[in-house]
Amino acid sequence: MKIRLSSRVTASSCALCVAGLLALGPAAVADEGGAGSGGADRARTAAEQRPSLLNRSGTQVRPRAGAPRVPRVSALSWVVADADTGEVLAAKNAHRKLPPASTLKTLFALTVLPILPAGIRHTVDEEELAGIGPGSSMVGVAEDRTYRISDLWNGVFLNSGNDAVHVLAHLSGGWRATAARMQAKARALGAHDTRVLSPDGYDTPGQVSSAFDLAVFGRAGLRNKEFARYCGTVEARFPARDGGSYAIRNTNRLLTGSDGVEPYPGLIGIKNGYTSKAGHTLVSAARKDGRTLVVTVMNPQYGGGFTVYEEARELLDWGFEAADRVDAVGSLDELRTKPRPGPEPAPTTAPVAKPVHKGPGWAEAGMVAGAGIAGAGVMAAATLRPRRERDAEE
Repeated sequence: MKIRLSSRVTASSCALCVAGLLALGPAAVADEGGAGSGGADRARTAAEQRPSLLNRSGTQVRPRAGAPRVPRVSALSWVVADADTGEVLAAKNAHRKLPPASTLKTLFALTVLPILPAGIRHTVDEEELAGIGPGSSMVGVAEDRTYRISDLWNGVFLNSGNDAVHVLAHLSGGWRATAARMQAKARALGAHDTRVLSPDGYDTPGQVSSAFDLAVFGRAGLRNKEFARYCGTVEARFPARDGGSYAIRNTNRLLTGSDGVEPYPGLIGIKNGYTSKAGHTLVSAARKDGRTLVVTVMNPQYGGGFTVYEEARELLDWGFEAADRVDAVGSLDELRTKPRPGPEPAPTTAPVAKPVHKGPGWAEAGMVAGAGIAGAGVMAAATLRPRRERDAEE
C-alpha cells in the first residue's frame, strides 16, 4: 500500500520523539488498559474463584444483604464496571453483538493516538477526505488547510467528526490498514465481540461490538493521558477554512449538560454515538469518593434521543451506591491473553519508511509514514465492505 504524505507536514520541536514512540510501541500496548496494578490482579483472582456470569443473557448481579436494586433500564445491553480493578458489578447481555456507532472511535483512538504526536502539522489532501459515508457527522476538515494532529483529535472526540477520522487513518497507514490494526488491538485487550470494518463507526454490514468490549476500550482509554484529556474536553477551537477558527462543543450531554440534560457530577467523559442501525450508544466514566466507574449503554428501546444519558446516569448512581455491596459477576480482564511465564521478548523496532518527498519537512514526513507502516505490519489483507447505510451521527 502506498502512503502519500504532503511535504508540507512539519513537526514540533520534539519530532524525534516519533522514533521513540515507535520503538516503545509494543511495550505501550502491553501496559495500556492492562492489569498491571495489584487491584486488577486481585480482581482477576476473585473472578476466577467464582464463575463469570457475563456470557449469560439477561441482567446479571450478585447482591449482598442491603444492596440496592439494579435499575430497570430499556437498553438492549449494558455494563457497569470498576475502572481500577476491572470488576464488573452488574451487566445485561454483556456480550450481545450490536452496531457500536461512534463509540467505536474509542478503539480507533486507542490504536492511533500512540503513533501520531499531537504537535505535528499536516496539510490535508483531497484524497484523504474521499469515501466519507453520506450523513456522517463532520467537524469541518477542509482540503489544503493545515491542522495540528491535536486539532483533528478534538474533532474526533468532541464532534465525532468522520472527516477527522479519515485524515488520521490516512496518516497512520490507510483506511483498511487502520481497521485491521484496530481489530488486532481489540483482540489484544480481550475484546472478542468486536469486528471492525469502518474505523469511524459508520454503519457497515457485519460491524459489531458489545457493551463488554466498549467498557474494555473505555477503561483502557482512561489509562492514556491524551485520551482522557480529549474525551473530557467540553469546548475547543477548530481551524476554519478561511484561516480563522470556530468553537466546537462536545456532543456528550452527560458531560456538558446541553439540551436540558443535567451534567453528571464527577463525569470524566469518554464517547457517545448514534446511527440509524445502532441507535444511541454511550460509554461513560465518572469518579466519586476515590472510585472510578465505567458504564456502557447500547440502544435504549424507549424514550427519545437523550434516554441513553438518563439510563447511564441511573446505572452510575447504582454503581457508586452498590459497589461495596455486590460481588463481581465477571471481569473486564477475563478474556485478555495472559502473559506466558519466563522473560519477555525484546521489543521489535519498526522500520521507518523513506520519505515520499525531500525538502522542507521531509524527515518529519518520513517518520509519520514510518509510524503508519509500523502499524500496517499486522493487517495487509483486511477487507472492508461498501458503506451504504446512512449515518445520522450526532
